[in-house]
This record gives sequence, C-alpha cells and structure tokens, in this order.
Amino acid sequence: MWVGKVIGTLVATPKDESLTGSKLLIVQPLEFDGRSAGGPLVAVDTIGAGTGETVLVVEGSSARHVHGKPNSAVDAAIVGIIDSIELDRSLLAEER
Repeated sequence: MWVGKVIGTLVATPKDESLTGSKLLIVQPLEFDGRSAGGPLVAVDTIGAGTGETVLVVEGSSARHVHGKPNSAVDAAIVGIIDSIELDRSLLAEER
C-alpha cells in the first residue's frame, strides 16, 4: 500500500472491457511528509475519491481483487480516502 494525492482524471473511451464502468484517476505517490515519490500513476477508483484528495492505493493482485474482477487489466486501485496522517518524527529514519 502507498499514499498518494489524486491530481486528475483519465477518460478512455476505447479500453479493455474489464475496465468498462470504472472511474480512472491519476494519482501522485507521496512520501509521508507530503513530498512527491516518483511519477504519477493511473488507479481505478473503488470508493468515490476526487481530485485533490489524499488516498490509500494498493497495487497488483490486491488491486484486481478489490476491483472485484481478479482477471481484469487493473494494476492499482484506490481503497481509502485519508483524513489525516500523524507521524512521530523521532521514530522516522534519518532524513536523506
């Protein structure tokens, strides 16, 4: 699982039929301190997230199962909308 911010939507009229009816969102992975962590990815929205929200994302077979179609063309799925993150900075590894 990882944390990200929804930065946009993606519309694809012709697509694999296993994605028909799925809402596709563009998610920017984040470090826990809010910094970007790599490039944006496309994820299937399973819970009604929207642009600007911080979300919890799963990848791989977990994403396909959450989507309800174990054989679908899904590699990432949004499974939660995060209300807050609280960190004890004294327990974090030293900053890079």
